[in-house]
Amino acid sequence: MRKILSAFLPLILFLFSSASAQQRIVSLNGAISEMLCALDLEPQIVGVDVASTYPASLKKKTSVGHNRTLSAESILALRPSLVLAVETDVKPEVLEQLRSAKVNIVLVQQAYSADGTRKLLQDVAKATNTTDKGNKVLATFNKEMAALKVAATGKKVLFVYARGTGSMTVCGVEQSPNSMIRLAGASNAMTEFKGFKPLTTESLVAANPDVILLFESGLQSVGGAEGLLKVPGISSTNAGKNKKIISMDGQFLAGFGLRLPQAIATLNKKISG
Repeated sequence: MRKILSAFLPLILFLFSSASAQQRIVSLNGAISEMLCALDLEPQIVGVDVASTYPASLKKKTSVGHNRTLSAESILALRPSLVLAVETDVKPEVLEQLRSAKVNIVLVQQAYSADGTRKLLQDVAKATNTTDKGNKVLATFNKEMAALKVAATGKKVLFVYARGTGSMTVCGVEQSPNSMIRLAGASNAMTEFKGFKPLTTESLVAANPDVILLFESGLQSVGGAEGLLKVPGISSTNAGKNKKIISMDGQFLAGFGLRLPQAIATLNKKISG
């Protein structure tokens, strides 16, 4: 019996150490979730926010809702050993509840740039003890960014965030769509303000964008390109006259995850086409 136990002891210790190393991770950001998967940690993810849509297999994970409207109860129900979130996305009262419950929550920063994506990856790898794997993923990302060729388009692009024709706002500076537009070789048609403002006919005509950009879900919510062209002021712009209305998946366009090089190239092609 002792000989048998001795023979299997290394395997038993390996299985025990592997089991003890397993984490129960809840991710509250789409880019973070994407990075966790790239770090081979997808099996340890037990919950995600609604923006965690890539890879598609994440849709099978338990959803805790939108990161800015979620409750601590929905997270605690998953018995997480680690919660990862962008520091500006979670309400203070939710953070307090999670910390009171002794949950290990790591808040990271997200800047809308290639360097911001690099730093986010490094922070996620550090928080999950996967630094070596993180370095390999980072090397691939750097290679893809270095190979990226973006030609200036000379186009003014207006990003419209839509949830139906009754809820439409436009993007100013210091937001992810603004950064993506610039990275894709174009300029933002709205630079006089930070954040988002309601869409008005006057500001739309004055900005006169060459291209109007929306999330795919947003364009669908207004009835597609045909519906958008019926919004007052749209048909008076260069974009409206030329029917230059484009859309992209929201997380792909504005998530600033590891697919950033592909997103930049795709947006550049859509704007130029």
